Amino acid sequence: MKRLRYLIIHCTATPEGMSVDADMIRRWHLSPPPSGRGWRRVGYSDMILLDGRVVNLVEYDDNDYVEPWEITNGAAGVNDASRHVVYAGGCQSDMRPKDTRTAAQRATMIRYVFDCVRKHPDILVAGHNQFAAKACPSFNVPEWLRSIHIPERNRYCG
Repeated sequence: MKRLRYLIIHCTATPEGMSVDADMIRRWHLSPPPSGRGWRRVGYSDMILLDGRVVNLVEYDDNDYVEPWEITNGAAGVNDASRHVVYAGGCQSDMRPKDTRTAAQRATMIRYVFDCVRKHPDILVAGHNQFAAKACPSFNVPEWLRSIHIPERNRYCG
């Protein structure tokens, strides 16, 4: 069990406006290849749907530790110290990266991040692309965090 250190933001890498639900995420992550990734656990704790609703994918408690049953497969090397949140979208129709967050998703993500920082004052918020050579989450998380006034101490700069 490790201390919760990171909140990592992801996108589903699906076209703008495409509805994605929890069952789809579970199939994509848990089904054996070639239809899925064959993981034992999904990659995210929570998902923000197009309409801004938050769907829990892996239960967790709100203490400052990541219990073994809370670990998700969001970013290799830091999963045992992270919580992962994903928004539906992140690509243009031709699958090039694009920040496709709806107004509802943006509002929910702001509340989600502020709530997480309030509950875990030492947490560092980052984008998946800060831990892996990927476009995910298709927007500049450090810049966005500055724009919504998340304290500098909670912005991951790696």
